[in-house]
Amino acid sequence: MTHTTEVKTPALDIRYADTQEDVTLCYALMRQLRPHLASEREFVERWRRQSADGYRLLAIWQGTQPVALAGFRVQENLIHGRFFYVDDLVTDESQRGSGQGQLLMDRLKSEARSLDCAKLVLDTALANSLGQRFYFRQGLLARALRFYFDL
Repeated sequence: MTHTTEVKTPALDIRYADTQEDVTLCYALMRQLRPHLASEREFVERWRRQSADGYRLLAIWQGTQPVALAGFRVQENLIHGRFFYVDDLVTDESQRGSGQGQLLMDRLKSEARSLDCAKLVLDTALANSLGQRFYFRQGLLARALRFYFDL
């Protein structure tokens, strides 16, 4: 008689990180995308300031740990009208290729539509070829090149 052990993984849950405790749990994952964030404290302080301007964190949680994360806000300008801007989008390195990025992107598109946004917009580094491939697969098109000057 062959005996196999079934390994159960916690169910996935998509929900906002709206409390300081949840945001703190998101720090390690966000740091994979934003390694310049020096500490949980800095991350929470930035989240708090940005939240005053409408920034939100949406995460896919596996148990108590976020495995994919997006930071976004609704903005309006003369180029896009009312649009959904994705500041941050990251899937845990150990979970990439598992479909969670697509699941999160689908949810972001749905959120954008429900908020009456005309577009979903995000920026990515020119060197981020893997991210760009993912965005193209998600139906996003490269329509601009952003220039900036460090002050």
